[in-house]
Amino acid sequence: MKNYVLHLVDPASQWDNTSPVGCGSAGLSVWGGIAEDRLTLNEESIWDGGPMDTKVDGFTDMIEHVRSLFLEGKEYEANRWAEENMKDCFNRIKAYEYAGELFVKIHGDDAAENYRRDLDLTDGVCTVAYEKDGVSYKRTFFASYPARLLAGRYEADAPFSASIRFRRENVIRLIAASDSLSAIAATATTENRFLVKTKIVSDGKCSVSDAGISVTNATKIELYTVIVTAFKSYDLVDAAEDRLEVAAKGWDALYEEHTADHRALMNRSDLSFDAPDPAVDALPVSERLERLRSDPDARDDSLLSLYFAFGKYLLIGSSRPGTLPANLQGVWATGLTPPWNSDYHTNINLQMNYWQAEEANLGECTSALFDYMNRYLLPGGEKVARENYGVRGTVIHHLSDIYGFAAAADGLWGLWPLGGAWLAYHMWEHWLYTGDRDFLLNTAYRYIRKCAEFFIDTLFEGPDGYLHSGPSTSPENAYLDAEGRRVNLAISPTMDIEIIGGLLDFYAECEDILCLDPVGGRRAREVRAKMPPLQIGKHGQLMEWIKDYDESEPGHRHISHAFGLYPAAQISRNTPELFKAIEVTLNRRLASGGGHTGWSRAWLINLFARLGKGQEAYDNVRLLFTKSTIANLFDTHPPFQIDGNFGGAAGIGEMVLQSHDGAITLLPAVPAWLNGSFRGLRARGGYTVDAAWKDGKILSLTVRADRPGTVKIRIPGQEIEAEVSAEGTKIV
Repeated sequence: MKNYVLHLVDPASQWDNTSPVGCGSAGLSVWGGIAEDRLTLNEESIWDGGPMDTKVDGFTDMIEHVRSLFLEGKEYEANRWAEENMKDCFNRIKAYEYAGELFVKIHGDDAAENYRRDLDLTDGVCTVAYEKDGVSYKRTFFASYPARLLAGRYEADAPFSASIRFRRENVIRLIAASDSLSAIAATATTENRFLVKTKIVSDGKCSVSDAGISVTNATKIELYTVIVTAFKSYDLVDAAEDRLEVAAKGWDALYEEHTADHRALMNRSDLSFDAPDPAVDALPVSERLERLRSDPDARDDSLLSLYFAFGKYLLIGSSRPGTLPANLQGVWATGLTPPWNSDYHTNINLQMNYWQAEEANLGECTSALFDYMNRYLLPGGEKVARENYGVRGTVIHHLSDIYGFAAAADGLWGLWPLGGAWLAYHMWEHWLYTGDRDFLLNTAYRYIRKCAEFFIDTLFEGPDGYLHSGPSTSPENAYLDAEGRRVNLAISPTMDIEIIGGLLDFYAECEDILCLDPVGGRRAREVRAKMPPLQIGKHGQLMEWIKDYDESEPGHRHISHAFGLYPAAQISRNTPELFKAIEVTLNRRLASGGGHTGWSRAWLINLFARLGKGQEAYDNVRLLFTKSTIANLFDTHPPFQIDGNFGGAAGIGEMVLQSHDGAITLLPAVPAWLNGSFRGLRARGGYTVDAAWKDGKILSLTVRADRPGTVKIRIPGQEIEAEVSAEGTKIV
């Protein structure tokens, strides 16, 4: 596998441009300052707030009243009534917070020569190197999943001195010893406590100072940091001591253990585009991005490879078995109130975080998401379904936290009960990729069934004879009624029809496979058959709502009704009218300024890839790079939001390999001039695919099957059926 390195030539001037290392449960952001380095620390369970009482008295009656107004054709009145009478129904969750920051002061000024800050994506290691006053300095950082700690080493080829201090709001107790620095702190409003402890190992002399720890006459200083929280541990002090015992292994052993673990996951797959000019690869990322911004004809095909690898890197760093899932900023954030609380937004963002996982052969990284869904969201959603809606099943609205918050939040845009159902698609996708019956039975089935039960119980028959959902929304968007008035709420917006329809299909198929409740499976199919169809509007577009309303914001960042094309597969070449209509929808969105956020642009890459539009997919990759990517390759909404990184990387993968329609399709959306190869990418059905191509022609193709059998394969200009073995079958 190619060694992927994200190369920078200056320290970070703001947190968004730091270099992240992570071990799933904890993260470290390296600023790389010369005179004084700054290390921002995170632990996944440092959240303000706690479990909330989500019961809303009279909620069902209010929903019924809003629904009745819609059935009378009074959309605006329904919306106004909800605005005026449901204000107290919407809770607000608290924020994910950082753990604090370590400052390591070494020099009196920032002057240095030959500075470089590199993030080795393959090994999961950040290094900072420079020369000052004839002395070479090097710093190395990693976050170890096997050891569950954050590690940093400062070294030089001549003795140096340093001072080390910790800073954070709401510090309750700070303890400095000659070989450690400990801080017990609390979150902003609810005082959820946690402990940050750093063990210091050096060949110099360590002593306690007013600022923290002073180290003199050293050629190396090693920092080993653990963060323990009251969310996970009752006794913070003992837990930290136990966790730090692993530091006794020493730097070399911990480093080798970490890189072996990280590299094993990164090496599972590789996607490499040929570089027209290899010299460009050596440039700092900031210069590579600026080349693309300043010259419309400039190419940097291998930047797509780096971006795909960075997506894998970020997922490995923020979502591992036994951890919480990646939030809006993965596991990395700064301050007490990061953007959008750095929470779990379930109306696309949390889902987009995992779009790349299965195809990139990182399926086990999704276990963090599935554990969270079953352990926190499922019971939280059952409570809301029972107490607020008076029905069976589970329901999650548009955002959540680590406590499993599931009720409507923030305002009318939060009255969207589809978040949990959308997440069920990820369980079904994992089943499609793996065919793991134990997973379907023991992890996915109950969650999918509970989500389906909620909609089986809440869909209602309209005057048109169809079963409808609502009141709901097309996430965060609005339409204009017949009098030109802006309305948020709706009955059966298109995304509802798509998500619920697919969910009921999955549940029925679960019952076909597992035979646990055949009556429930039949009922799901009966309900599915009575749902309204997708419709084409007056512009030839896929309608976003049940009526052909005009959009309040034609260039809105959410393209929710495109869900049926991607990430679902309800719209394809097998539905030619809808396939054409969704292309009209995308072009109309873009003509009105759509795609202006990083994650929205990332979604467009995937959508055009599904349409088989290689040039358009590539054009949106380029726009993602030039408009929504900063020097460390972080996606910016703005500001930084990690979903765009994952979604963009998924889109690049979708350009070269698709498997959503019963066949493995090679190069479905690759411009003819874009050449390269991939190895270890996964396809639905339990297949692993290696391929190389040039000028649109497949040069080599090997497919391995988890279970030997026959598979349909499409390569440019040809469709074949092949018997595929577990050892691998060479097709081309």
